[in-house]
Parts: sequence; C-alpha cells; structure tokens
Amino acid sequence: MNRLQILLEQGQSVWLDDLRRDMFASDELAEWIARGVRGLTSNPTTFEQAIARGVYDQALRDIGHSERLDQEVFESLAIEDVRRACDLFRPVYEGSRRRDGYVSLEVSPLLARDTARSLEEARRLWRAVDRPNVMIKVPGTAEGCGAIEQLLFEGINVNVTLLFSVAQYEAVATAHMRALQRRRAEGRALDAVASVASLFISRIDSTIDRLLVSRALNDGKLSGKTAIANAQLAYDSFMRLQAGADWQTLKEEGAMPQRLLWASTATKDPQYSDVKYLDALVGPHTVTTVPPKTLNAFIDHGSTAAQLPCDVESARMHLAALRRAEIELEVCAAQLEKDGIEKFAASYYSLLNAIHTKRAAVRRA
Repeated sequence: MNRLQILLEQGQSVWLDDLRRDMFASDELAEWIARGVRGLTSNPTTFEQAIARGVYDQALRDIGHSERLDQEVFESLAIEDVRRACDLFRPVYEGSRRRDGYVSLEVSPLLARDTARSLEEARRLWRAVDRPNVMIKVPGTAEGCGAIEQLLFEGINVNVTLLFSVAQYEAVATAHMRALQRRRAEGRALDAVASVASLFISRIDSTIDRLLVSRALNDGKLSGKTAIANAQLAYDSFMRLQAGADWQTLKEEGAMPQRLLWASTATKDPQYSDVKYLDALVGPHTVTTVPPKTLNAFIDHGSTAAQLPCDVESARMHLAALRRAEIELEVCAAQLEKDGIEKFAASYYSLLNAIHTKRAAVRRA
C-alpha cells in the first residue's frame, strides 16, 4: 500500500494539480490514477506553461487556419482535455459514489468580480464539457459567492478557488449550505451536487515571512507557521459546521460535505521541507491538490500520520502574535486574493498571446 492509499484510508483524497494533453498519449494520467490519485485540477497557468513547452503545437497546427478567436481556440483545447480526463476518472467517480473522480475547469479569471458573467460562463462550460464529474472553478470573492450559491443550487459542481482566510472560507461554506437548503425546499436531490473549498497554503507563508523579515522578526518563532495555523482554524470551522443541526439535517438526506481542499501545497521556500504542507494537513474529509514534483516527493518520503483535527489553541496564539507584530492576516488575505486574480489573468493573457503567435506561424507556413 503506497502513501496515497494510506491517506485515502484516513479520509484524505489526493488530486493532481496538472493537466496537459501529453498526459494522455503517454498514459501518465492513467498511471497516476492507478497509484491512487483521485481527481485533477487545472488553471490558466498550467495551460500557459504547457503551450509554451510545445505540448499543443500539433493541435494548434491543425486548427491554425480556423476563424475562431484565440480565446475560443484555447477553450476548445481545454474542454477536450477535461472531457478526456473526466472519462479516465469516471470509475473513481462512480466507485466513490461521487465523492471523488472530479476534474476542474476554471471560468475566465477576468470575471472574478462579475457575478452575472461568472454564472453565465460557468453554466456554458458545464454544458460544453457535458460530464457529471467536472467541477467548475469559481473564485471565492465577495462577488463569486452569489454565483457559487446559485450554481450549486442548479446542480453544477463547484470548486471554489482563491481562498486565503477563515472568514472567506466561512462565507463560501454558508453559500454552500444555503444552496443545499434551497434544493431541499424545492424537493431536489441533495446527493447530486459536489463542491470543494480550496484554501491556498504556501502563498500565505511566503507573504507573512516577507513581512516578518521587514520587521526583523524572522527568528524562527513566527516564520513558516502561519499557513498551517490558518488551515487548522479553517478545518476547525469546518468540523463545527459539520456538527451543527442544519448540516445534520442535510446529511441525513444525502448531502455531501463541501470538503476543504488544500491548494498551493508546493513549498516555495527551500529552507522548508519539500513536503511540509502535505505532512502537516493530513486529516479526514479533506482533499489535497499537489503538482507532480511535490507528489513524487511525498510518495518517496512524506508522512501519512493524521494531524487533523487538532487543538487549535496554538494556532490562535500564533495569529495573536502576528497581530502584536502589526500583521493582520485578513489584510494579507485580501491582498493575496487580489494578487491571485491578477496572476491568473496575466497567465490567461499570456497563453492567449502564445496561441496567437503559434497560429500566426501556421498561417505563414
């Protein structure tokens, strides 16, 4: 039994944070599934990197003379890949009774502040992929929460992304609860819709550690601890929500919990263990998304010992110490959300430019 299978026995699912067309021809994705990977996520950055490496050159040559816009070309490539991945994960989806086996596809990052257009695009992508085990990724911004609730109410699976604080998570969890309560009130099935709430991990430590350095407080007492403390508090909130009477009523009628998903789990700072965030956040009712390099490291030398649930008093004390140092996590989280949207938007524009350049080369040939 490998480490991924041990995690699954403890209630944690591992999803791969990578999607490339060459994963199908080489059987790489099928091999990951055989090893215990239970789902897959994608985003504009990973597509941009794959296009830059030439993974999609043949596909772009095939459609280089098409009259479609570059955005439409990208979308057609992404949808085809997501469909194929969904089909590979379909046995996992069915065998887990819809708990796992999902493949995520993101709405345009340009719509993160637009509720109405996020709804429209999410519905369109859901119809275009036409697979029950696709999840549409929607940023958990204030504007996104309204779209998330409505999409879940309509029965569209949602991966809520770009969460950085407990307050953000709780707003998303409330939207999920309201959506299921509305479905229940209308007599709709509660077991037909799935969702995860993606809390970003390593980016938090990168930001807080820089602030600690600027205040000459990087003595090891506070650095490298905020991301895990934040995740522990979010998990504590999740557990309290699960124990509440409102959730128990929904659970009895078949509702699946909106699991916390640990995103951005690759270690950014080389002074920390390359599996730091995977080791620290093992626990039931969670998902962890991992890029291939980090996942291989975890399979080689990661720890599968359960760390959640835990006593969160030390986490609260850590955030209190940050406040005494005049570092407010909520303020940092708001900036990280803004930066995350801008980063994905930049990647989106970059990949469209790469598609445009490669298509232009085909036309000149």
